[in-house]
Amino acid sequence: MTGFLRPFSQHGTFPALPALPINVTLAFAILGDSIAYGQGAARPADTIGNRLATDLGRHGTPVDLHMYAIPGADSRGLAAQVQRAAAARPDLALIIIGANDLTHLVPPHQAAALLGDAVRTLRAAGTEVVVAPAPDLSVVPWVPPAMRAAVQAGSRFLQQEQARAAIAAGARVADIGGSSAGRFAADPALFSGDRFHPSSAGYAVITDALTPEIRAAAEAARSTRAR
Repeated sequence: MTGFLRPFSQHGTFPALPALPINVTLAFAILGDSIAYGQGAARPADTIGNRLATDLGRHGTPVDLHMYAIPGADSRGLAAQVQRAAAARPDLALIIIGANDLTHLVPPHQAAALLGDAVRTLRAAGTEVVVAPAPDLSVVPWVPPAMRAAVQAGSRFLQQEQARAAIAAGARVADIGGSSAGRFAADPALFSGDRFHPSSAGYAVITDALTPEIRAAAEAARSTRAR
């Protein structure tokens, strides 16, 4: 199944297993930052988008994967990504954003408001949206121990602001920070060689945290298409 090994920037179709009933193929858009894009993964098949597409296909929902995420992006760059994505009217979208808002010192209220705007635009286009807010950057290896408490507090505050804005705008929210942070803190192998981005193993952990909300959103999108 060579589609799993296409470059990050290309679109791939991920068919469901033949034995499963297939009613519709969903257009699945990935937006956000370098984590959404998959920087640090050893191969394209290990990125979040490809892992989720594979899981959805195995559970009866084939998808066409479309990558709009840009490494280095923070919430101020979401509008341009959303404009491109919304024009294609995707059925399902995943937004992973927040790490660079923390490192670029974007005010949390501004980052949250921009995320809310992005979700509203996609929802107006008929898209089911899942948001993964900022990760807990206190677990990143190069953060000095004396700074970890402050970085954790800042991460959590941004997560909370983003979650409120995303839910108010109609998105589902997957808490990858709270559920995954402990595993990243305990296992350096979950980071890639730059000690900031996840490794392939790290992306597997994040994907596991995202999967329940993505499956639920995909089911909602299938129901909408079936009407």
